[in-house]
Amino acid sequence: MAIEGKIGLAGGGNMGSALLKGMLAAGAVRADQVVVAEKLAATAQALSEELGVETVSDAADLSGLSLLILAVKPADVPAVTQAAAGALSPESLVITLAAGVKRSTVAAALPQDQPLVRAMPNTPALIQKGATAISGDGVAANYMDIARQVFEAVGVVVQVPEKLMDAVTALSGSGPAYVFVIIEALADAGVRQGLDRQTAMTLAAHTVAGAAEMLIATGRHPGELKDLVSSPGGTTICALHELERGGLRGVLINAVDAATCRGKELGGD
Repeated sequence: MAIEGKIGLAGGGNMGSALLKGMLAAGAVRADQVVVAEKLAATAQALSEELGVETVSDAADLSGLSLLILAVKPADVPAVTQAAAGALSPESLVITLAAGVKRSTVAAALPQDQPLVRAMPNTPALIQKGATAISGDGVAANYMDIARQVFEAVGVVVQVPEKLMDAVTALSGSGPAYVFVIIEALADAGVRQGLDRQTAMTLAAHTVAGAAEMLIATGRHPGELKDLVSSPGGTTICALHELERGGLRGVLINAVDAATCRGKELGGD
């Protein structure tokens, strides 16, 4: 089902453009529905030429929107929101993607009772493999359905209370970086054992991707799948012993804890 009306995207950077490309590819929107507010002329021109969308240099130049997506840096959210507010009707939906920025902060720059959803996508949205959490405490179901439709164009979507959005940011928003470090370390280990760099990187990346797809496809607990690989007295159980001795689980849990705390700090908690 296509999203109806005129759509404004404030910010045409990596996440904004990834989301737009996914929506277009999925048929959720048409190019002639979209206006992108992007202050960098080169970025705006590239989007216009590649996707056929209209661009403007300032969010204040947006008008007549049914949906506004705020994909600007957290520090720019209040000013850009205020600039775009004149483009909204009371029925227009606003979606903010900024990490650490509460709905209340965005709402302060909008007309009273403007429908507002907070979302946290992640960078695999660039290849339509994203994981996005949406939050809209008190927002009507039809608006939440629109938000879900937007992000399902670039991956999977879950809905959480806003109080858990900092945890989401720490787990899935920042999570790709943790996985990239793990892949790099596995590849380094392969090189240490004599594999060439490209072979080691290919094996490491596809092992991680394949394991994740297997977990999703089977729906089985990761511990159960781990046990299937661990023969008594074999190589895998010896490796797992080293991971436990090195505290891998605790390190990852602590990393998510640290990122959650930082998100709360950025949000003023």
